[in-house]
Amino acid sequence: MYEVGTQLPERTFRVTRADLVRYAGASGDFNPIHWSDRVAAEVGLPSVIAHGMLTMALAARAVTDWVGDPGAMVAYTAKFTRPVPVPDDEDGAELGVSAVVKKVDGDQAQIDITVVFEGERVLGAARATVRTS
Repeated sequence: MYEVGTQLPERTFRVTRADLVRYAGASGDFNPIHWSDRVAAEVGLPSVIAHGMLTMALAARAVTDWVGDPGAMVAYTAKFTRPVPVPDDEDGAELGVSAVVKKVDGDQAQIDITVVFEGERVLGAARATVRTS
């Protein structure tokens, strides 16, 4: 399972405006760029955007689901490289998540994660370290 080059199953996640409301309530992040088209436009965004930490969480979920234990993730980093506009419809935005085991060292594995929206990466240098035992 933890061999260098192992590809994790690709995952697709949909993020809707309803998801943004739920995430705002859970996180306490009520920044209006995540719910007001007017404010998003005023600051130069194409529309309301997903919370960056929500995007990161979905990518982490793809890894922890594969590992089988959320507690096995011991480190996780990423940079936000592109916003994810979320349309005001039932479909929302679609994120594609892929990952590969990049390194295995003792009882830990490094997993490099790619998250794309409309064919472009939205997280840079996304990397998780998981316990292998």
